[in-house]
Amino acid sequence: MTHLSRRLFLTTASLAALTPTAFAQPQEGITRLVVPFGPGTTTDIVSRVVGEGLSKALQQTVVVENRAGAGGSTGSDQVAKAAPDGRTIVMGTVGTHAINATLFRKLPYDPIRDFAPIALVGFTPTLLVVAADSPVKTIADLKARAARPEGVSFASAGNGTSGHLAGEMLAQRLGVKMMHVPYKEGAMALTAVMGQQVKLMFYHPAATMPQVRAGKLRALGASSAQRSAAAPDVPTLMEQGLADFDLVAWFMLYAPAATPAPALANLRRAASAALASPEVTAKLREQGIEQRPLRAEELAGFNRTEVEKWAVLVKSSGAQVD
Repeated sequence: MTHLSRRLFLTTASLAALTPTAFAQPQEGITRLVVPFGPGTTTDIVSRVVGEGLSKALQQTVVVENRAGAGGSTGSDQVAKAAPDGRTIVMGTVGTHAINATLFRKLPYDPIRDFAPIALVGFTPTLLVVAADSPVKTIADLKARAARPEGVSFASAGNGTSGHLAGEMLAQRLGVKMMHVPYKEGAMALTAVMGQQVKLMFYHPAATMPQVRAGKLRALGASSAQRSAAAPDVPTLMEQGLADFDLVAWFMLYAPAATPAPALANLRRAASAALASPEVTAKLREQGIEQRPLRAEELAGFNRTEVEKWAVLVKSSGAQVD
């Protein structure tokens, strides 16, 4: 091996061994996209799809980094406090930038004040599902069973998640009590529902519809005002008489609040181009993500409305994690 070849080999090997911490400071030609949840989660998958599109639009490397912890608060806080140079952004969610504002008594960041929204990536309703062989076939069946002394339990991917709060809203709308059973992750909760250890749960179409098609789950309704594009045959809960039941999970790109206007404008142009790409759109649709473009001046208002809406649910549910 020549001296030059050896140097190239060592450089390549060193880069391959780098941990996310190695990119703590932005580097020339690199944009960090922080994912505040672990690998393989819906947020991670969406971030990698969008990151690829951003890389092409920005004509530079976009490094996706997983910074999980505290319901997404750890990674979000790191970006809130990062250098506002347009090189560090985060894939915010309904959890990190709406629900957590009320769920945590001492959230280390303010989801409105500490961030500059870049673009709304998209949203996804959740589907209310039960085991395929469950005796619960309609919302009326569910209400009747929940009224029995043994009651009904529902699963979620954790306290304060959108699935948990959707279950609490369902109980309120039906006027019944339901016992919440939180799991460490959504896949575990979904397995429990299929095995009827827990009666039902709200979860994303990308995870539930394959099981519905496989005959392992039955979808009773969608949590959004309109039917899910990923499950057009599943009626909404509003269609079934549950007034004002409109809860969706969403994803939004953010930069630190003090990011200079030119850098923010550049990020917004790149995000707009990436999200308009047929390739990105198709991959997001595969994950059950529906796009709803908003103008830059509408993003902050959307975020404030979401914080207020979910605050009502968090408070009424009594959910708290610190």
